[in-house]
Formats: sequence, structure tokens, C-alpha cells
Amino acid sequence: MSHGFLPNEFQNSDKIDEVISLDLTLSAMGMTFCSHRFMPLIVDNDDNNWSRRFFEEENRDNKRLKGTINGGNSDSGMSRNGSNGSLSSLSSLHFRDHILTYSKRYLAAEAVEEAAAAAAAMAAGYEENGVEEDETAYGMRLVQLLIACAEAVACRDKSHASALLSELRTNALVFGSSFQRVASCFVQGLADRLASVQPPGTAVGRVQLPPVMNIMDIMSDSDKKQEAFRLVYEICPHIKFGHFVANLAILEAFEGESLVHVVDLGMTLGLPQGHQWRHLIQSLAATRGGAGKPHCIRLRITAVGLCVDRFDVIGKDLKTYAKSMGINLEFNIVESNLENLKPENIKVSDDEVLVVNSILQLHCVVKESRGALNSVLQMIHELSPKLLVLVEQDSSHNGPFFLGRFMEALHYYSAIFDSLDAMLPKYDTRRAKMEQFYFAEEIKNIVSCEGADRVERHERVDQWRRRMSRAGFQATPLRLMSQAKQWLGNNKVCEGYTVVEDKGCLVLGWNAKPIVAVSCWKC
Repeated sequence: MSHGFLPNEFQNSDKIDEVISLDLTLSAMGMTFCSHRFMPLIVDNDDNNWSRRFFEEENRDNKRLKGTINGGNSDSGMSRNGSNGSLSSLSSLHFRDHILTYSKRYLAAEAVEEAAAAAAAMAAGYEENGVEEDETAYGMRLVQLLIACAEAVACRDKSHASALLSELRTNALVFGSSFQRVASCFVQGLADRLASVQPPGTAVGRVQLPPVMNIMDIMSDSDKKQEAFRLVYEICPHIKFGHFVANLAILEAFEGESLVHVVDLGMTLGLPQGHQWRHLIQSLAATRGGAGKPHCIRLRITAVGLCVDRFDVIGKDLKTYAKSMGINLEFNIVESNLENLKPENIKVSDDEVLVVNSILQLHCVVKESRGALNSVLQMIHELSPKLLVLVEQDSSHNGPFFLGRFMEALHYYSAIFDSLDAMLPKYDTRRAKMEQFYFAEEIKNIVSCEGADRVERHERVDQWRRRMSRAGFQATPLRLMSQAKQWLGNNKVCEGYTVVEDKGCLVLGWNAKPIVAVSCWKC
């Protein structure tokens, strides 16, 4: 099929569907550009109507979150359809909705500060000879520049993309507003992707990469990056929320049992001290010897992953702690990534209760084909665990189209950076470390990498339901809503974080945006 709007070199490209999507999304966003200056076309003549649109978008998002989180918007439709390049599939991206959301987000974050600055300047009698750029136009322009740059990179238009990147670097400041900071991370990803772009029609050889478990295996083992991850755990509630809900579900599965076994996939990215299992050991010790409870509990933990030295340190610390709590702990290590893990690698006894724990791990084995994930799920199924606890980022970063992933990731990480603004002072160095040495690494992996290099393949909870069901697992509803809300209050989690129940799953979100979802499954 010939496409008249494409240059000749694109006619036989394996990215033809993506190029079609770029042409359509530009009209869908209602934008045009002149000398790289973008002006929105879909604008009401009445400023009141324009403002009302922002509030309608906000109300629509809030109503959706107050019900149940809909995991099937935007790219989820395209994810289900695989490589389907139909116009109806592409039109579901709703880029204009995203632009309105980001523009309003930028306004909300900057309104008070900008108003105060303007008042101070006025009081000092400060005036500029030129016309000051309207903040609405500035925020809109930054979003438009990002999208236009992503389109140029996807089209392999190096000259246009380079010009846009140059302008973006001037405006997307590492120490600016929350949206400027998140934009700076996406600029890094776009620059990396542009650097790897080959001329149209050029075949790119596949480089065989060593096996990895997650983004922490890709990142160098520098002190700065390890410190950034520690700060993410301590300051952001995402991982701790997953640990808390997972432990509650595990304790229910272990009710009344004396021989219990947890297989921890990834050992929570090698987080020092084994925080999740310290809390579990403490809870098991507290329930020991009660009415109908065993007086002696033997706990076995099997850590699966590639960070063997780190796991060994964690295991020694946990054994010492378990002994002090009166729990008999056996700690085993299986050095393997998930794709190469076999059932025989896991030491399992017939008289013990087995639970498999996966914290931010399984998305790393979601590939373009289903083979890798299906193999891992089949391996877990063969172990016949009483429960599989799954904690994953709740966002669609694995769609077949680059632009769709880009927009989803921009929306997702904008929410995270907004939450960091609410939790930490403006110039707190801890925030810069988390953003630049942890979240930026995830963003760059999503934006700049393809094939085996891209391991941050987050998917929505609805997509996980379909995958788990196809693999023979049945959902086990989590009835822990009251405990999860109590946990938010007891830990003084920043106001703005909420927990909602979504078809038996618990989802932690930030102001109408899901962040992480916890679900449980049985064979």
C-alpha cells in the first residue's frame, strides 16, 4: 500500500505504521507550527470557555478515579491490538486531552509562585519594555515542544529534532518547576534515542545483551544511584505500600501454618536490610503461640536475582534479626534472571506453604512477544504456590507505538514529580538525586531503548489481569482497603496520595493518577 504523504524512503520502512500515527496525531492535537513556534488551533474564542475546558478535564479525571481506575484508556487499546495500525486505534490516543492535562498541571504548580513574583515586581516598579510571555502559553509551549520533538525523533528527522532539543534544553530546567524537571528527563531520553537513530532503510544489527532483572541491573553500581534508590524507598510511599499490602496477604496465606516459604523474585531490587521481610518476621513473631497459632515457626526465604553479594549481606542480617525474634529462618539464594529460572532451582518441601512475591519485577520480562513472560508464569505455576503477590507500576509504557508510550510516560512521571514537590522543599538535594539518578533512568529506558534493551515495560492492571488469566491464574481479591487507608494515615504519607480498590486490586495513586497496583493470584 502506498502512502502519498510519506517520503519514498519511508514506503518500505518497518516503522510505516508509526509514521502514519505521527501524521494523524499532529492533526489530532490540533496544532501547527511556523519556524518551530507552535500555536494551538483547538481554542475557544471566549477565554471563559477555554478555562472551563481545563476544569472539565480535571472533573472528568477525578470522577474516573473515585470510581474504579480504568486501565484501558489511551494506549491500552493499541496494546491489545498489537501492530494494528488502523485509524480508529490511533485516534484513541487523545493527545489533545493529554495537552490540556499537562497545561493545567503546570498552571496549578506555578500559580502561587508566579503570582507572588509578579506582585513583588509590580511593587518594585519593575517593568519590561517587551511583552512578557503569558504563563499559559509558556506551559503549553513546553508540552508542544516535547511532543513535536518526539515526533521528529520517531520520523528520524535529525535536523528538526536537534533544533527542538536545543530549545527544550533552554526551557526544561533540572531545578525548575516540577514539569520543567520531568521534561528535562524526557529531553535526555529523546537525545539518547536521536543519537541511536539510523538513516531510513538502514539495517541495525542486534547486539546480544547480558541477562538483566530490572533497571537497577542496568544502572551502574555507583554510590549515587544506590543512594537515590534508598531515598525513593524512604521518601516515596510506592514500594513501602507494596510491601505492606503484600505482607498482609502473605500473613493471611500463612495463617495457622508452622512451615512457610517465600520465593522473592528480585529480592526487592536488592534493597538493603531486607525491609519487607523484617516486617514479616516481626508480624510472625507477634502471632506465634496465640490461640490456634503454632508455637514454633520455620520461615524459609529464597532470593532470586543477580545481585548475589548484596543478597548474601541481606540474608545474614535477616538471620540475625529472625533469631532475636525467635523465628527459625533459612535463607537461600538462586543466582538467575527470571527468564532462565527453572522450577528445579527452587528448593520446595511438600509440608510447607509456598508464596511467590514479585515487587516491580515481572514487567521486565514482558517483551514484544508473549513467550518470555508466559515461560516465567508457567514456571511459577509449576511451583504450585498458595499465593502469588504481584506489585507493578500501573501505567501503559509498553504500547507498540513510540509516541503512545511517550505520552503515557510523560503523564505518569509528571504525577510522580508533582508528588515530590509536595513532599520536599524546592531546593532539597534529595529530590534532585531521586529524579536524576532513579526516575530519569526509568524514563530514559522507556523513551530511548527498544528491543531487549527496554526493560521498563510497565502495563496497566487490566492488562495484567488478562495476562495472568491466560497463564492459568485466578484472581484472589484483596479485602484490605481499611488497613491500607490506615497505613497511609499512620505513616503520615503526603496528602494527595489515595488508595482505591479496582476489581479486587489495591491501587495507590497521586491526584487522579494511578502509580502502583497490588494484586494477588492463585493457581
